[in-house]
This record gives sequence, C-alpha cells and structure tokens, in this order.
Amino acid sequence: MKTISKVFFVLLLSVLFIGFSYAAQAKEKPIKVGVVLAGCGVMDGSEIHEAMLTLFFLDKAGAEIICMAPDNDQYHVVNHLTGKEAKGEKRNILVEAARIARGNIKDIKGIKATDLDALIIPGGYGAAKNLCNFAVKGADCTVNPEVERLIKEMHRAGKPIGFICIAPVIAAKVLGAKVTIGNDKDTADAIEKMGGKHVVRTVDDIAVDEKNKVVSTPAYMLGPTISKVALGIEKLVNKVLEMA
Repeated sequence: MKTISKVFFVLLLSVLFIGFSYAAQAKEKPIKVGVVLAGCGVMDGSEIHEAMLTLFFLDKAGAEIICMAPDNDQYHVVNHLTGKEAKGEKRNILVEAARIARGNIKDIKGIKATDLDALIIPGGYGAAKNLCNFAVKGADCTVNPEVERLIKEMHRAGKPIGFICIAPVIAAKVLGAKVTIGNDKDTADAIEKMGGKHVVRTVDDIAVDEKNKVVSTPAYMLGPTISKVALGIEKLVNKVLEMA
C-alpha cells in the first residue's frame, strides 16, 4: 500500500511539474504586434523616427514584432534634401519599408488578424499618401484595400490598434473611432466629417477609444523633437500591449 502511495505521489508531482511548465511557457509567450509601414521617409513614406521608436519600445517590452507593408508603388517620390517631388521616379512601398525593417518584412496581403495580437501604424506622409489618400482627397479619401481589410479583421477580433501622427485619420475613416492628431483644426474637422471623433492631446499624451480598442498619439503632428515625440509613442505602445 505504501508503495502504491509513493507511486501515486510521484505521478502527482510529475503532472504538477508538467502543468507548471506549460503555464510558465504560456506566460512567457510574447505578444505579437504587427507594424504597418508606408515606405521610408517622412515626406513620402513612414516617418522614420516614429517607426523606429515604435519598434524600440515594442522590443523593450519583449513583444514579437511583425513588420509589413503593401506591395504597391508609392503615390510619388520626394527628394528629402530639397523637399521637392522627384518627378519620373518610382519606388515600391514594401521595398522602401524594408529599409526600416532591416529586410525582415512581409507583404501585408499575407497577414491576417489571427497572426497578431495587436497592430500599430506609425505616421509620416506615407500613411496619408500610400496607406490611404487623405493627403489628396481629405475626408473623401479611400484606404488601401489590404490595410482596410486587416484593420477591420483586428477590430472584429477585439484586438487593439495604435495609430500615430497622421495615421489616426485611417482609424476615423475605417472605424469611426475616437482619435487625436494633436490640435490641427482642419485635420480634426476632416476626422469628424469621416465619422470619427477628435480629441485634443499634447505630444506626450494619448487618446484611448476603449470601445473600438484604438489608441492614438500626435507625435510629429506636434513635435517638436524626437525626445518629446518618444514620450507619447512609449505611452501608446504600452497601452496597446496592455489592451492586448
């Protein structure tokens, strides 16, 4: 009888050990966060400071990052030294965004909400030119079909999405979400016209739409420097991870 009791005790300990091991592994499993890039460079792609700060704070928090971008041509190419359009030049959004991701990037077409726990879209004019055409059409803009698809999938799945700088206009257009772009009246009016709700926030703050699980921060819509912008982006990243 004592032998049976000892065997049972050993088996019980083994089961508990395996259970604790699986629980520990599950707890350590990193949150998967997709980062949608729109090219490389503030004037015609993703704002590089905003993109890199997003990646930095996600990595610092231990998240697994999945960079992605549409495999389409940019709206246009801008010479970042002169600020003028480089007429006749074409660049691919995915290829340019790969510069920021160090080549570790995927075509957004192949990403589904089931692959992610959260999503973040940095700003830069590329968000308003390549991910949507807000820079040209304003409130009458349309959103890149694959970007819109993924945002809607994430929303239906109840997964959080962060929008930085000018990118919140996409949240207003697709989800009618409450967002901030800082305090620019014209952009705020366009957000309201698209069915969204705009709230004023400072560069170091965020707006949270709990219902839609949308987080936004003004970043370089207000600036003025990378250290100031970093404060809001860090808060956004942490809130998105908390909501995930």
